[in-house]
Amino acid sequence: MSATTGLAAQQQALLQALYRLRHVGAMKVVASCALPERAGGQKHLERGLQAYRSNGHALARRALAAAYPVVAELMGAENFVGLSRHFWQSCPPARGDMAQWGEGLAAFLASLLDLAREEPYLPDVARVEWALHVAATQADGRPDIGSLALLESGDPAELTLQLCPGVALLASDFPVVSMVLAHLTGTLSLQQAGERLRDRVAETALVWRQGLKPALRHAQPGETLFVEALRQGRSLGDALYAAPGFDFAPWLAPAVHAGLLLGARPVIFSKKDTP
Repeated sequence: MSATTGLAAQQQALLQALYRLRHVGAMKVVASCALPERAGGQKHLERGLQAYRSNGHALARRALAAAYPVVAELMGAENFVGLSRHFWQSCPPARGDMAQWGEGLAAFLASLLDLAREEPYLPDVARVEWALHVAATQADGRPDIGSLALLESGDPAELTLQLCPGVALLASDFPVVSMVLAHLTGTLSLQQAGERLRDRVAETALVWRQGLKPALRHAQPGETLFVEALRQGRSLGDALYAAPGFDFAPWLAPAVHAGLLLGARPVIFSKKDTP
C-alpha cells in the first residue's frame, strides 16, 4: 500500500469513527488503520478520537443553531444539543462548508415519532428556517424597475415577471410564519403565535431576499399559485390564469418596494412551445 493510499484509508477510518454511535466500534475502525503504537497508544487514540468527536458535536450544534434558531428555542438548549449530535451522526456533512449542512433536518425531525407527536409543527418550522437560510446565501438580484414599463403596452402572454433570487413558498397546517416572526423579529408576540398554534391556524410562508437579508411574510390569497407560476418561468398571463382569485394591481407596487419583484422581461419560448 502506498503512503498516499494509506493516508486516505486512515482519513476515511477517522471519518467513519467520528460518526459511529458506539465508542467500541469506533475504536476498532481507527485501530485497524493505525500504525503500531508504543505503550499507552490505545489511550492516546481514545483521547484523540474523543477530542475530534467533541469538536465535531460542538461544530454541529453551532451550525444548526445558526440555520435553525427558532427550532433551537422551541426545543430548549439541552434537547437541541442532543438533536444536533444525533443528526450529526445520522446525516454527516458531505461538504467542507458547514453553512451548506443541515438541509435534511426537517425530514429528520419528522422521522422522530415521539417528537412528531408532541411537537408536530417543528418540521415545518425547520423548512421555513432553511428557506430563509438559503435565501440569505443567494446571489444579489439586479432590479430593473424601468422594465416594468412593458406592463403598460405589452401582451401578458408574452411577458413574465422576474422575481428575486431565493423565493420559496411553503404551505403548512400550522402557523409557521407567526411562530418564526415572533421568535426572530418580535413583529408578533409569542402569546399571539401561541394562540394561533392552539387554534391550528394554517399558514403559507413566502420567503425571499430583501436587499442583503432574507424576508418572510404570509402569502396573500391567490399569491401562492401566482408566484409559483412565475417561478416556473410561465408568462404573466398564465400566472394570472393560474390564480383567478389573486388581485394583481395592489400587489405590484409593494412587491417592487419589498424587493420581491425585480422587473419584467419577454418570455423565452422553447421550440416545443412554438406552433
